[in-house]
Amino acid sequence: MNKKLELLLPAWSLEKLKFAFAYWADAVYVWAPMFSLRARTNEFSIDTLKEAVEYTRKLKWNKKIYFTANIYAHNLKIKPFLAQFKKMYEMKPDAFIMADPWLIYLIRKEYPDAIIHLSVQANNTNWAQAEFWESMWIKRIILSREISIREIKEIHEKVPNMELEVFVHWAICMAYSWRCLISNYLSSRDPNQGTCSHSCRWEYKVFKDKKSEEELETATWRPKDYEKLTGNYYLEEKGRPGELMDIDEDEYWTYLMNSRDLMAIDYLKELKDAWVISFKVEWRNKTVNYLASTWLTYRKALDTIESWHEYDSKKLAEELFSIANRWYIPWFLAWNPWNNAQFYENNWSFHTKIFCWIVRGYDITNKLARIEVKNKFNINDEIEFLSPDWIYIEKINKIFKIENVNHSIWKKIKEINNFDKNNTTEEISAHWWWYEVWINCEKEVGEFSIIRKKA
Repeated sequence: MNKKLELLLPAWSLEKLKFAFAYWADAVYVWAPMFSLRARTNEFSIDTLKEAVEYTRKLKWNKKIYFTANIYAHNLKIKPFLAQFKKMYEMKPDAFIMADPWLIYLIRKEYPDAIIHLSVQANNTNWAQAEFWESMWIKRIILSREISIREIKEIHEKVPNMELEVFVHWAICMAYSWRCLISNYLSSRDPNQGTCSHSCRWEYKVFKDKKSEEELETATWRPKDYEKLTGNYYLEEKGRPGELMDIDEDEYWTYLMNSRDLMAIDYLKELKDAWVISFKVEWRNKTVNYLASTWLTYRKALDTIESWHEYDSKKLAEELFSIANRWYIPWFLAWNPWNNAQFYENNWSFHTKIFCWIVRGYDITNKLARIEVKNKFNINDEIEFLSPDWIYIEKINKIFKIENVNHSIWKKIKEINNFDKNNTTEEISAHWWWYEVWINCEKEVGEFSIIRKKA
């Protein structure tokens, strides 16, 4: 039995949604205002959600859009949630991604034909849970990140009619299914509201307290078969000298860590054979450069799998290493990573290319590209234009700074395709605060193109 493999990509604004579909997404997931776990970083309003659905419906190839409303609600949020859900339901998205079982229960009573996908936040880790959710008429489960391909296959065998979705690329959080309070504790930024400060990846010093093994065991109630530590340990965060925090590890859990990132490019065929039908890319406030790289890479791989050919995962991985990462592993999909789960070398990310600009227009007469500047570049830099269809390399020999740009209003690409020499000054470099410049580009570039250079 053949099944269409879905590349599912995130979008927290209308522009990012358009980029997602431009880079060959089959479907996107967007966040409901107020009622998703990315509420604070979400740019969508009820009005723009409607516009997003309308845009999706105009596209070819039966593109889909899912609304994420995956909060676990307190009493105060139930009534407003139901009121907003009615408005979202009337927009007719392809599915709602939800987690709270009682909200699902209420929606099922009021809107029995609403299609619901179970959020990864519900933490589905076994076939018995999948069987339960099938009885609640859940169409698809986004499986927990903590399970293996072998377990995924068994879930399908036990509950064959349930659609399965798996994250294949993301920045891993150190906590079990994101249940983390470190960022909130140290910087008052809630991880599950989209504002995580990644406190687990900050620089810490470790201090040891001298205690006997007997005292330590009494304090922690460790089982006898656990290898005992010889004292208590404390952390001091670099920016908080003198503030020591108890830190501990036992056979059940571990301590703060700088988690490596997930990359499943080597395991897509195995996931397909385990009957995963949707391959999901995570995105926490990433740039369109991150999105373009991941989307193009996984799109190529999935298309190759569906054509019954093999792809060069090493070559595709090179593109994924171009974006910021803490070195990749497949995490629990293949095995328990144990000590390989942490990136011990440092607490900053690695990348081979720098995201510089987004193309905002092209003057075909003068062969100049108008771009929004994100990072510094100079005359004689070799740059790479990346579009949904091709990659083009050119050396910069002209930079014209655009004067008197209205920074508060974005214009569509067709409205800004005329170079005006009287409104520019020629420069030898560009900086992010220059907003927009013209640069030389022999190849005509269109909307949704971005520009990069080697790191």
